[in-house]
Amino acid sequence: MNAPAIVVTGTGMITPVGTSTDAVWEAIRRGESPAGAVPTPGVSGALRCRTVAPFGLDLLPGRGNANLDPFIRFALVAADQAISEAGLDPATWEGGRVGIVVGCGLGGSATLSTAHSRLAERGPDAVSPYVHPRSLINMAAGMIAIRHHVTGPSHTVVAACASGAVAVGVGRDLIRSGACDIVIAVGTDAGVVPVIAAGFAAMGALADSAADDASRPFAADRSGFVLSEGAAALVLEREDSARARAATSKGRVLGYAFTTDAHHPVAPHPDAVGAEAAVRAALTDASLSPSAVDHVNAHGTSTPYNDRSEGKLIKRIFPHRPSVTANKGLLGHSLGAAGAIEAVLTLRSLATGIVPPTAHTPAVDPELAGLDLVLDKERHQNPTVAVSHSFGFGGSNCVLVMGK
Repeated sequence: MNAPAIVVTGTGMITPVGTSTDAVWEAIRRGESPAGAVPTPGVSGALRCRTVAPFGLDLLPGRGNANLDPFIRFALVAADQAISEAGLDPATWEGGRVGIVVGCGLGGSATLSTAHSRLAERGPDAVSPYVHPRSLINMAAGMIAIRHHVTGPSHTVVAACASGAVAVGVGRDLIRSGACDIVIAVGTDAGVVPVIAAGFAAMGALADSAADDASRPFAADRSGFVLSEGAAALVLEREDSARARAATSKGRVLGYAFTTDAHHPVAPHPDAVGAEAAVRAALTDASLSPSAVDHVNAHGTSTPYNDRSEGKLIKRIFPHRPSVTANKGLLGHSLGAAGAIEAVLTLRSLATGIVPPTAHTPAVDPELAGLDLVLDKERHQNPTVAVSHSFGFGGSNCVLVMGK
C-alpha cells in the first residue's frame, strides 16, 4: 500500500528579518542585512546577535501572552499564521485528530536566566511561580494546544539545531500512521541570552566579528555563526483531505530521515558519514535518486568544520551540481528553529522557482570549488525537488526532501 501524499497547506514565521513568511521570503530574496544585530550584555564586546523585534497584541492577541518566554511567544505567532493561511478554523475542527510537534533546542532560557539572577540576588522568595510554565521545553506545544483546542498527540522533539526539521518529519509520520489528520509542526528557539551566547563564544563557535556580514556560509574567511532566534510553523495534511476542502498546497514533504553520527559531542564527522546516510535514506523514503534533486538548502552555519564537511558531502552525493543556498548568511543561526524556517523557505523556492542568494559570501571557499552556491543575487531556476539539511550537536542529522 502506497503511503499517502503529505502536503503543507499553511506556513508561518517570525525571524529577525520579518514577522511573516512573505516578509522573511522577500528579505531572503534581497539578501540584505537586517538592522537587528545587537550587542549581547555580559559577553565579549565583539559579539552581536540577531534578535526578533519586540511585538505586542498585533501579532499575538490574548491575555497573559506578553509574559510568556520568547520561545513560546514565537511559536504561538508562527502557529497562528500557519493555521490561518491553511484556512482552518480551530473552533470547528475535531481536536482529537489534530497533532502538534514542536522542535526546540533550549526551551525557556531567558526565563531561567532571569529566575537564577533573582534567586542569587534576592533569595527564593523572589522567584516567580511561573518559572516552570514559562520555561519547560514542552510548554510551546502545550500553549499551542490550549490556544487552538488541540487534544490529539502533542510532542516536543529535541535534536539541537536539527530540532525544527525533525518536527516536520515526525509530523509527517503521525499523519502517515493514521494517528492524525492534521499536524502543526513548529521549530522555535530564543537563545539570544547572555549565558547561552557566552557558552557558544567560549567554545569558539561564534563569528569573531561584530560586522553585519559576519555570517558567511561556505566562504573561505568564515569564522563562526551569528546567534539568532525565531520560529516557523507548517500545517501538514494528507493531499486528498486538503484537496477535498479546496485548500491550496504550498508543497509536499516527500521524504524524511534522521541519523546520528556517534562521533563527537559537538563536532560533525569530518567525512559526514552520518549526514550522508541521512540524505540517502531521505531520498529512498521519497523513492528518488540523488540525480532528481535540483536544489539544496544547506545547513550552512558559517563555521569552518560544518561548512567543510557539508560542502564536501553535497559535492559527493550530487555530482550533477544542483543549486545550493544557505539562509543563515542573512538570518543567523536560530538553533532549534532553523530547520523549520529553512523548510518553509525551501518550499517557497519550489513554489516560486526562485533560489535566493547566500548573503555575505562573496565567493565559495576554494577547498569547496565545484559547489554551485547561489551568490550575489537570486536565481530563477524552477526547481521541482529540493533537499533541506539540518545538523546539530550530539551528532544529529535530519534531511527533508520537498517537492512542488
